[in-house]
Amino acid sequence: MKLLSLLKELSLHPKNAEELKGLILQLAVQGKLTDKWRADNSILEPASVLLEKIEEEKALLISQKKIKKEKIVETLSKDEVPFVLPENWEWCKLIEISSINGGFAFKSSNYVDEGARVIRISDFDELGFKNHKVVRHNYTDDLLPYVLEDRNILIAMTGGTVGKSIFVNHVNETMVVNQRVATIKIIQPIFEAYVNCVIPTKLIQDVIEEAKNSTNDNISMSDIKGFNIPIPPLEEQKAIVEVVDNLFKEVEALEELTKERISLKEEFVTSALRKLTETDNTTKEWNYLQQHFLSFFTEKKNIKSLRETILQLSVQGKLTAQWREENPSVEPAPELLKRIEAEKQQLIAEKKIKKEKPLPPIEEDEIPYELPDGWGFVRLGTVTDIIAGASFKSGDFNETGGAKCIKITNAGVREFKETDDFLPENFQTKYPNYLIKEGDLVLALTRPYIKDGLKISICPRSYHNSLLNQRVASIRSMTDNVYHPYIFTFIQSPKVLNHYKSMFDGKSQQPNMKMGDITELLISIPPLEEQIVIVEKANSLMALCDELEQQIDNSQTQIEQLMQSCLKEVFEQESN
Repeated sequence: MKLLSLLKELSLHPKNAEELKGLILQLAVQGKLTDKWRADNSILEPASVLLEKIEEEKALLISQKKIKKEKIVETLSKDEVPFVLPENWEWCKLIEISSINGGFAFKSSNYVDEGARVIRISDFDELGFKNHKVVRHNYTDDLLPYVLEDRNILIAMTGGTVGKSIFVNHVNETMVVNQRVATIKIIQPIFEAYVNCVIPTKLIQDVIEEAKNSTNDNISMSDIKGFNIPIPPLEEQKAIVEVVDNLFKEVEALEELTKERISLKEEFVTSALRKLTETDNTTKEWNYLQQHFLSFFTEKKNIKSLRETILQLSVQGKLTAQWREENPSVEPAPELLKRIEAEKQQLIAEKKIKKEKPLPPIEEDEIPYELPDGWGFVRLGTVTDIIAGASFKSGDFNETGGAKCIKITNAGVREFKETDDFLPENFQTKYPNYLIKEGDLVLALTRPYIKDGLKISICPRSYHNSLLNQRVASIRSMTDNVYHPYIFTFIQSPKVLNHYKSMFDGKSQQPNMKMGDITELLISIPPLEEQIVIVEKANSLMALCDELEQQIDNSQTQIEQLMQSCLKEVFEQESN
């Protein structure tokens, strides 16, 4: 089929695969997958005759009291027809070709260890039954109307998964259906699997979406009974199911190939990035990796790993090895740190910063990696001024105006989040020790990290002279001898994130940093000129990562558009 030959050129991600399956089903129930089949099988019993047989069968079942008699349903008018059907097809309501029951209201207090399995709304999804929390109930004859049978369809009627359905091909034990789950029992000679192809389509799902939006995630029995179902001749129903099954297998095979390609790329990226962080001379490996950026960094997960590696290589001096060779006469960090310490003592003497308790000496077993010549390790509190916020009263805050306040909610991962939290204007003079300046780093002290990194960001110009609230810390360079953006780059590095994770993981449901956890953090300090070069290189490479991510977004959009275009064009051509 032309469709598949075109799609093999694409990366079929899970989202694309689901969209593709949905479109296949929609085209199937419009008869667009079986045009050629109809041409080869022109002598068929029309669906109108099939519906007459079903009506007779239904009347018999009602007379035998096997199903209930339903109200007469109105047929579709020409204005209500969703789309034009092929010749010999007919529209009907779902209730015309089935018996539909709601479940029984079982009480959990009556559940037993052995008995009929109760199928609740949480016990199934589109993939099948979930067997991790099976509940049972004693079976009695009065539960017969709620017994699940082979080739029934279940559909959820409430909750976040309203509208999910499952085709139960075979029941291997006695099962009874709980309330808020509808059981659709198709009347012969309709091919049950064909109706199951109709339920997930836009034709039905749009009705479900509209119903649940107007009833707070609920659909009624009348909604389900009123589903519009396109009915082909019986043999074509079977042909449609066969075509859909075959296409789904092809889609799943393409999806699996995509997953394998992604896995191979991830293995390459992981290996390449590990070599970069482990080797002493990264130039060769880095040059090789750069040549393959466009080939291997086509997944956002890989780009995230690339960002982390760039940050780590930056603060280990591995991106500036050539720069150091070209600039051998720069002032080494130990001399720089001596000048910083002298400047710090002067600031204390002038009462511009507080004198803090001496920080603990750096022990040899704390050193995380070897540094280049001219670099040194120090405690963060040695080169920065770090303050914690004040415990302002909740009654002091307003949302209309005054002095801006920085709360823990403002501290995002590399992104400062602006909010409308204000304190009285006079608090700026009342609490001068808690004023934050543009460029200060803002770090969350409670839940200080998430999967993507530490919750640390830069105070923007719009928050200059704002007040710092409790559970947030501010980090400010106390000297021009340290390039403040370098501090920000360092704190974002994976080693720092892993340091705090190892400190808190498994010890508390809600990690809470103390001030000592920040002031005692070990930081590598290069010469001042190299700090500036490192930040420039890191920012340049981060911009490249942004471009790669944008290319992925653009590519994904193009793939989705091309997929939709290909599908429509191919099926239109094949139906002509």
